[in-house]
Amino acid sequence: MSVYRDKKHSCFVYQFRRTINGQRFRVERRLPKLWSQAQADSFDRTESARIYAIATGSEKAEFTIEDAVTAYIRERCPQLKRPDNAVKALGYIFWAYQGRPLSALPDVCKTIIIKSQGIHKPGTVANRLWYLTAACRWGWKHSGMGEHDPAGKVVIPTVNNARHYYPTRETMVRIARKVKNREARAAIRIAFYSGMRQAEIIRAQTLDGFFYLADTKNGNPRVVPIHPKLASTKIPEISCSAISKNFKKAARSLGYGYLHFHDLRHGAASEMINRGVDLYTVGAVLGHSSAESTKRYSHLSTETLQLAIKKIGNRA
Repeated sequence: MSVYRDKKHSCFVYQFRRTINGQRFRVERRLPKLWSQAQADSFDRTESARIYAIATGSEKAEFTIEDAVTAYIRERCPQLKRPDNAVKALGYIFWAYQGRPLSALPDVCKTIIIKSQGIHKPGTVANRLWYLTAACRWGWKHSGMGEHDPAGKVVIPTVNNARHYYPTRETMVRIARKVKNREARAAIRIAFYSGMRQAEIIRAQTLDGFFYLADTKNGNPRVVPIHPKLASTKIPEISCSAISKNFKKAARSLGYGYLHFHDLRHGAASEMINRGVDLYTVGAVLGHSSAESTKRYSHLSTETLQLAIKKIGNRA
């Protein structure tokens, strides 16, 4: 058999061992863990046919998308924070790139977009396309698969995942009071009065009236002034998952099931803007790397803009 099950690594392994025109060919590849027997057999048929065609001179050597995906999963995925997510995403769209050459990547991506309409969320489709193009680029850059970027002409649909929920102080207080876990309750208050992200809260250090963040999402250190209401609040010793679980449970019990913990950060931005703080300063507090990230809050500054307009021509 050209495909067998490797129990130790929980995956199928493809083997091609033949002598063609007096020349020996030995190829062995470990296939993605989530592949089924049918996917492995399909790979066996298409890959064996491709190698045989190349060996007999009836076809020029051209790498397939599967070649790039296999290399990406084997070499790159172990370095990712959540390798299983990449393997699953690539496995779900195997039907689209099965047996297709790298040069067909743009067409494959278009097919995935069209076939997924009305079935999968735009964000899910974009995520799968991102992994697929990343895999093909990995094969091109690191495994010598082709001379040109196979994803150069791929257009991944833009997805707007921006949430527009801005909990007020009253909402935050109600949820915090409902939370029984003291550490989670502290995290909720810190999030609202600082605008820090969940992971930043548990990593922050306090120094001279500031929260000090040595490492942030943008890779740059940041300091956030400590709000007077947080003067006696200590950095919580709790995991992110526990914070989210406690927050969600309390929010649902109060009828705020649509809220996420991260929305407290948006609530902090809303509070600042509606009290006259300019967008640039809000962005600095939140640690945005560019003004584009802060623009999402521009519609909240209605009152500030009205006051600015009233000052035109006013001599007082």
